[in-house]
This record gives sequence, C-alpha cells and structure tokens, in this order.
Amino acid sequence: MFSLSEENYLKAIFHLQTHPKAGVSTNALAEEMQTKASSVTDMVKKLSDKHLVIYKKYQGVYLSDSGRETALQIIRKHRLWEVFLVEKLDFSWDEVHEVAEELEHIKSEKLISELDKFLDYPKRDPHGDPIPDAHGDFQVANKTLLADLTKEEKGTLVGVKDTSPEFLKYLDKNNIALGKTIEVLDKEEFDGSMLIQIEDQSLRVSTMVTANIFIKI
Repeated sequence: MFSLSEENYLKAIFHLQTHPKAGVSTNALAEEMQTKASSVTDMVKKLSDKHLVIYKKYQGVYLSDSGRETALQIIRKHRLWEVFLVEKLDFSWDEVHEVAEELEHIKSEKLISELDKFLDYPKRDPHGDPIPDAHGDFQVANKTLLADLTKEEKGTLVGVKDTSPEFLKYLDKNNIALGKTIEVLDKEEFDGSMLIQIEDQSLRVSTMVTANIFIKI
C-alpha cells in the first residue's frame, strides 16, 4: 500500500518519461510536483527502497516494472473517474481533473472493475487520453500536434496536451472539441500562428493553442 504522495510521484514520473527507460531529472520532477529538489531526492529514495523506481546518477530516475504497473493503475482510475463524471454526472471536461485527482487514490480494485464495466469499458477519457485496462495495456493513438501541420493539411482533433480549466474553457468558447475536423487555412511564417477552419467557422489561433492540440491526420 502506497501513500497519496508516493502515488502522485509515480504518476508524475510516468508522464515525464519520454519512453519506459528514459530518466527524469530531479529538477524536472521538482518542477512538475511544485516542490524543492531536496524533497524530490527524499521521495526518490523512498520509492527506490520499495523497488518502484531506479535512480542512476547523471541519468535521472525512471520507473521499475512494478512502479510502471502501479502508475498505470493510478492513471486508469483517474481517467475512468473522468469519464464517469462527464458522462453520468454532467461535469464539463474542464471540471473533472481536480475531482479525479482525489478519486484516483481509492484502493478498491472491485470498485474500479465495476466502474469500468458500468461505463462499458471506455478506451479514452474526455480529453482524448487512452485509458489503461486492468492489465495496464492501452491503445496508443497515431497523433501529431496541430502546430506541426502545414497549410491545407487537416485532421481530426483527438486530444489535448494542456488539460487546465483555462485552456479547456478557451476551447469550449471557440467551439473546438474532440472529434471535430480542423483544416489549416494559413500558417504565419513569423510566429507559427494559424488560421484554421472548424466546421462553418474560421478562427485565428496562437502557437500556444496549436502546441496543445493533438490531431489525427
């Protein structure tokens, strides 16, 4: 059994790793957790003692097999709860993250199994992120950032990188949602900002926006 703080660290390391054996620096982890590097060092030692992470000097920390398995189960619970909140309790997608952050630490495996069944085994959460199954397996989407598209290219919005309430409210305000087709009408050479077409509306968006929207071409 792991503490709430330990689970949060495992999840953070998982998200920061670019691939399973990629090390994460203590500074990057401190920034992600909004804490001091010394606190990260202490937690990494605790997790290492429990064989959940592996730390190599100058290479950083990465999840062991058991650490990765634990992180995926936490993420699974978080994303299932987000689906439940949106589909069954009419939460908007900008409201669910903080609530799911609390619910993800519920320990009952039976509850999560029944929740998955109740929701008819969803594959993706309201933000387009894949939901791991009970074995930690999940579908990896073939996606690219909107920022990487060029003029006249188009694709379907399949996810968002930034799940902050502010960004999601911005998307709602501009009728930008999962499943919608986005076409690049024009792209500025100067700053990469774009004029895009979504259904019957055209909209100019900044690079801050295009760098946080995932598209499947």
